[in-house]
Amino acid sequence: MPAQTDIRDHRLLYGCMGLGGGWDSRPYTAEDIQHAETAMEAALAAGITAFDHADIYRYGKSEAVFGEVLARTPGLRERIVLQTKCGIRLPDGERPGHYDLRGASILRRVEESLVRLRTDVLDVLLLHRPDPLADPEEIAEAFASLRSQGLVRQFGVSNMSGPQIAFLRAHLDVPLVVDQLEMSLARRDWVEAGVLFNTRAGGGNGFTSGTLEFCATEGIRLQAWGALAQGRLTADADAPVSRLVADLAQRKRTTPETILLWWLQSHPAGIAPVVGTTRPERIAACRDAALNEPDLTHEEWYALWVAARDTPLP
Repeated sequence: MPAQTDIRDHRLLYGCMGLGGGWDSRPYTAEDIQHAETAMEAALAAGITAFDHADIYRYGKSEAVFGEVLARTPGLRERIVLQTKCGIRLPDGERPGHYDLRGASILRRVEESLVRLRTDVLDVLLLHRPDPLADPEEIAEAFASLRSQGLVRQFGVSNMSGPQIAFLRAHLDVPLVVDQLEMSLARRDWVEAGVLFNTRAGGGNGFTSGTLEFCATEGIRLQAWGALAQGRLTADADAPVSRLVADLAQRKRTTPETILLWWLQSHPAGIAPVVGTTRPERIAACRDAALNEPDLTHEEWYALWVAARDTPLP
């Protein structure tokens, strides 16, 4: 059993979407395996022991190269928590890309992920996106089967609103412990939905208000994908928000990456960012966010928010 098996105990995750080579069906290479091993070692050195996958990442190659590293590194599986997602089908010939949360499909995708990851059990399985045609009873049966067979330890969702989760949970015998959403200082609709309520701007926000509060009330850990915003908030040194991030990092003797992650982690909803960069130096720059409590004052948190908005709060 890995240490800290409950995914909710992890402050930071490493997102493996960048591993495995190109977004195509060509086989992965020895170089791709080495690239994955380097990123995984950097994450572990930074104190990150939870790894986030999806069956579609690089057409399955992200899971496959990760499994190669696990196979060649005795004892590594017992030191980490593995999370993957299913439910998105990529386009294939004349078949369009679509969502598929049919029970049989969930079972098949988990079996395929286990083979690629070279493990007997997934610590966490997330439903990747809502499927409008999904039958919650089928999902419940699939989850029950996976748990009874010892193939999956915990379950969750991704990109779902509070009402969608509540509807699904009403049919399940297993708890949902995670909701993974795009959240960052660049993607702020999740936090702005609350303050823009009862304003003219609120109607076009697009985020389902109450989702954060629902998850916090029900013990569902929020995970933030895209947490570093693909470097957009640190690349432009002349932007006001980038200058503020850099200034705070210097004053607190940490890195700009950590400041961005601390901004998410400071929110009382309990947000665990997912770091997706493959550059070892940027992974290392996240160490303080993995190991230490956020060191931002109330005013500093708001200063970052207002600088990113580039307009005053209502």
